[in-house]
Amino acid sequence: MPTESNNSGAARVRHVTVDENASGQRLDNFLARELKGVPRTRLYRALRKGEVRVNKGRVGADYRLVSGDVVRIPPLRQLAPRDPAEVPRQRLEEIAGRVVYEDAGLLVVNKPSGLAVHGGSGLNYGLIEGLRQLRQQGHYLELVHRLDRDTSGLILVAKRPAVLRELHRQLREKHVDKRYLALVAGHWPAALKTVEAPLEKNMLQSGERMVRVGREGRHAVTQFNVLERLTGATLIEAVPITGRTHQIRVHARHAGFPLLGDDKYGSERSAARTRDLGLQRLFLHAWKLNFTLPDEPPLALQADLDHDLESILESLRN
Repeated sequence: MPTESNNSGAARVRHVTVDENASGQRLDNFLARELKGVPRTRLYRALRKGEVRVNKGRVGADYRLVSGDVVRIPPLRQLAPRDPAEVPRQRLEEIAGRVVYEDAGLLVVNKPSGLAVHGGSGLNYGLIEGLRQLRQQGHYLELVHRLDRDTSGLILVAKRPAVLRELHRQLREKHVDKRYLALVAGHWPAALKTVEAPLEKNMLQSGERMVRVGREGRHAVTQFNVLERLTGATLIEAVPITGRTHQIRVHARHAGFPLLGDDKYGSERSAARTRDLGLQRLFLHAWKLNFTLPDEPPLALQADLDHDLESILESLRN
């Protein structure tokens, strides 16, 4: 368990030393566990203001903790403890039916579109809460990475701390091959193989998070391959070399070919094409995952498109 100490000058400030179980975890997820009941919006504000520090320095929400790190946790107001949200039975059955792989240390789910990976920001529950409700109480389950709420497809869930740390290491060192299927408006040029443009996050007054290409942004690279040309659209494979928020969506828009069904980063042309096709969701699907865990054979996982997206392709082919 993490160890704590108090500052004599700030009795309610905690200094928590990270142990092996939390090593490799994102800082925001660590804080959510340490400060149960504090809204995530408040946690992110504390990070932006420097109230939370690691080894006396400022770091971002996506900082990966290392064993021995000392995290300064301020006295944030916590809501009264409450029982975990009850995930509806129909949603639980859907989640259970979308498990594509499981072993002693890993669970892989084909997440449906419209389901967040975790609760928060006004959502009572997400995928991880559903999985925990399906499994025995107290069973270790932690998200290895994230997908946008509107994106469907493969997502990794660790069942052991050692597996979480190893997969986080492989993600940092780019040893996990992640591939997405996306449908974009227009004729994507075959020669356009790579989009490299820095991305920066912006928070609107409404609290909505937007990402844009900006000179002060973080380095971001996405590779694109044309898979099929269709009427007024192109089916592409997207391979994110870096892992920035909304990266595929923003890079596709930056290239001039927004994803169909993208209400946040679409254009008038893509919105019109989306309406014409009757598409009701973002056409972005985490299609393939390839990686190897120590002392295990290589894993090559694939989740085919859901019926609603496949039917859109069939209508365009016909």
